[in-house]
Amino acid sequence: MSAPIEIIAAIAIVAFVIARQLTGEPLRGKRVLLLPVVLTIIGLTDLGGHGSPVRPVDVGLLVAGGAVVAGIGVAQGAMLQVESRNGFLWGRMPIAGLWMWLLLVASRVVLTVIAHGTGAEVAGSGSTILLMLGINRLAQGAVVLPRAMSARIPFAPESDGASFLAGLTNAPQSPPSTPETQQAARVPASGSPIGTDWPAFGRQVLATLQNRHRDR
Repeated sequence: MSAPIEIIAAIAIVAFVIARQLTGEPLRGKRVLLLPVVLTIIGLTDLGGHGSPVRPVDVGLLVAGGAVVAGIGVAQGAMLQVESRNGFLWGRMPIAGLWMWLLLVASRVVLTVIAHGTGAEVAGSGSTILLMLGINRLAQGAVVLPRAMSARIPFAPESDGASFLAGLTNAPQSPPSTPETQQAARVPASGSPIGTDWPAFGRQVLATLQNRHRDR
């Protein structure tokens, strides 16, 4: 992929992501987690097709740049406001999140200036844009996923109607209601729930055992 096309693609992706984050959107697992992986792989692949050898100075700048954009992604993931809408994960970035995007762009500019000053042609080329963007989005997704798991909110359905990683984020199913569980959930006349009023709890257990014995 040529550098101008990569730059245009990166700008389009960033503009699309910013617009959707500020207005709010259903969070789909494949977009949050798989798309960043694809961008990162494409970015890594393009490094080898730049035409210049990857030197140690390139590796050092790429590692430093990757750490910076990953840190920004973690901050973006923490800032993202997530909630349940219609039973699925929904997120919106506050206006203050724009500062994170400006910091991301500034870090890329600084990296490019340093790369050109040290002769690191690969690190300063446009082929690293998608790589850094993929790392940034992947870091944000790494924060959003545990937040969704903790809140037990599944990702929004994909085009096929399935929710990505539903087994990790769905709320646990409640056991089926039975006469015994309904009876155990009752509150005794004293007003204390069963389990906190131990004498009442003992009487309830004995009554349940006697009823079962008579039924047999």
